[in-house]
Amino acid sequence: MSRIGNKIIPIPQTVKVQNSGNQVDVQRPKRKLSNTVPDGILFELKDGQLTAIRSAETKQQKALHGLARSLVANAVKGVTDGFQKELEIVGIGYRAEVRGKSVVFSLGFSHPIDFQIPTGINIAIEKQTRLFISGIDKQKVGQTAATIRALRKPDPYKNKGIRYAGEVLKKKVGKTGAK
Repeated sequence: MSRIGNKIIPIPQTVKVQNSGNQVDVQRPKRKLSNTVPDGILFELKDGQLTAIRSAETKQQKALHGLARSLVANAVKGVTDGFQKELEIVGIGYRAEVRGKSVVFSLGFSHPIDFQIPTGINIAIEKQTRLFISGIDKQKVGQTAATIRALRKPDPYKNKGIRYAGEVLKKKVGKTGAK
């Protein structure tokens, strides 16, 4: 029995949900997300609450039940509140700057890195070292944050690089500490 799949998704008053076969559309004025639902998973809207129902008790249906419910719940939350990730840039001379539809990073390389902002994603920079990535699609926001972090991962010896806000890093001892 899937505990996550059986949870009820509350739908706010301002959100419209349209269920048509394998497609669930969640929309609000100026915001819209669509999710493709796996075969055998149905969504039922009753009294402002959305319920995921599986058609069979097979192992595959049980696995997809919780996944489908989570994807639609994230779409509802994204349309109402949105998602946000925060990154910190640590290092002397490391900084970022928004130029049009791209972000230019100076990360200690011999050249600046030009990162194109994906559609549907907003990036705000505070004090050249804090990035706020926001959008309505949770997967897109998380993937954008991970791609930016991969430009210069935190170094375990000096702790320089791009990290998530609040990420705890374990600093390693260098060669001189081994003696």
